[in-house]
Amino acid sequence: QVQLVESGGGLVQAGGSLRLSCAASGRTFSSRAMGWFRQAPGKEREFVAAIRWSGGSTYYADFVKGRFTISRDNAKNTVYLQMNSLKPDDTAVYYCAAGRSYTWGSYYGGPYDYWGQGTQVTVSS
Repeated sequence: QVQLVESGGGLVQAGGSLRLSCAASGRTFSSRAMGWFRQAPGKEREFVAAIRWSGGSTYYADFVKGRFTISRDNAKNTVYLQMNSLKPDDTAVYYCAAGRSYTWGSYYGGPYDYWGQGTQVTVSS
């Protein structure tokens, strides 16, 4: 079982930056791909970024390339999402997710079996 707790969300002006963190419980964090997803009001959840368990490979949605960076610290059981040049369209609840051990699948590095409760990001214009 893996528990995920996101933090770092908040209100920011367009063009600003935020850094989201996702702390994981358990001993298997370093063997799992991690992903970030988001869901805006009235919209379906969408993929944002993923990182392989070693941190050696990353994958981004086209709409965040060049603006967001996913990283991880396996010693701290934490995955991060650095978000720069934020836009009002980035407003959403952001969720982190943990994949299966040593699995990098076709679904944006998933499937993802564990999800956090989400953190709200609001970008004002």
